[in-house]
Amino acid sequence: MADYKELWTSLDIDLEKHDQLCAVLPEFYGEIYMQQENRPEAMNYYNFVVSEIHGYRVQELADMRKDGRKVVGTFCVYVPDEIIVAANAASVGLCAGSEFWHPDGEKVVPRNTCPLVKAAAGALVGNTCPYFKSCDMLVGETTCDAKKKLWETFAEYTPIHVMNLSSMKREQDYINWQGEIKLFKERMEELTGVEVTAEKLSESTKLLNDKRRALQRLYETRKVANPPISGKDALLVTQIAFYDDPARFTQMTNQLCDELEQRIENGEGVFDKKAPRILITGTPMAIPNWKLHHVIETSGGAVVAEETCTGVKYFQNLVDESAATLEDHYKILADRYLKTNCACFTPNTSRIDDIIRLYKDYAADGVVYYTLPFCTTYAAEFKAVKDALAKENIPVINIESDYGLEDAGQIKTRLEAFFEMISNK
Repeated sequence: MADYKELWTSLDIDLEKHDQLCAVLPEFYGEIYMQQENRPEAMNYYNFVVSEIHGYRVQELADMRKDGRKVVGTFCVYVPDEIIVAANAASVGLCAGSEFWHPDGEKVVPRNTCPLVKAAAGALVGNTCPYFKSCDMLVGETTCDAKKKLWETFAEYTPIHVMNLSSMKREQDYINWQGEIKLFKERMEELTGVEVTAEKLSESTKLLNDKRRALQRLYETRKVANPPISGKDALLVTQIAFYDDPARFTQMTNQLCDELEQRIENGEGVFDKKAPRILITGTPMAIPNWKLHHVIETSGGAVVAEETCTGVKYFQNLVDESAATLEDHYKILADRYLKTNCACFTPNTSRIDDIIRLYKDYAADGVVYYTLPFCTTYAAEFKAVKDALAKENIPVINIESDYGLEDAGQIKTRLEAFFEMISNK
């Protein structure tokens, strides 16, 4: 990484702590990603992004702010980026995926809370994440109790807007969500001084749909018998999509897909052809949470898809581009975002349908159901998912794990037994 200490100092980053964080990531990334054989050449762009993870993009955001533009931090796939971009602001994803931030997080949230929430809290209050410090406003949503209370804590440190997402999907809930989108549009106009028009929303919708199409194209390459890209590389691409410049990300991901499609034509894959194909479902995996994919793919498995927020939930549904008025946009955005089947909803049978559909679409051999500790919503749904998958004769294993590596050996042992069971069916 280049020298960004002047930039970090201007953002009031705790340089001593931040140096500790930056010292760990290169070795961790190298062990997980750079030792893979036969990686696509186009993955070098994403290597660069990680190598400059707290530098290049943060500098871009700083330059935007100097030009009078605003930066908005988000935590969830339900926040409509279309509104942010239409207000001439930049959107950056802020969920935190490292136990490094837990000690600072535990100063303001309970110790026995979700690792993602704890990490996000620690990243902000510990002054060690330049993305948090680059934001003019954060946007929360009411997807779980831990997050609801986190936003109250964040409000003591930084401006925050909270979108009230209903826990059901009735007709009135769709109407209420349209109202929340309209309120968010008005809040963005207040923040930026830019009027969000129907025309600007149409432009931002096209931009973000193009990004989704690039990710859809990437995931299509994983459906073939021997995928041309590893699961952890595909995860990395999706994680970077949350905070990279959308136009640049779309261009680079389409270039990656050009290479992957040529690899498919050449019959070139990255897995042992006998490796069981695995669908992951459950809680999101924020950078640098790469543990589960790495353990699966070093235990003989091949991750071919993710029914997660850092997987197909992020991009599988496009926004209808036919809207002509603001009211049309509110309705179309509400319809698109509420199609996402999160465990925060009740009832939530549509998520089970998604898992079964993806299992078949990606010709998977088994499902790994992943939960973070204290994530009640996803943990509570495991039984219903397990029972439904049993009726379809779909093998599933539940893995609950924190961000730390202490349990990697135990997970590996359990997965190897699961893969052997699948292979003997």
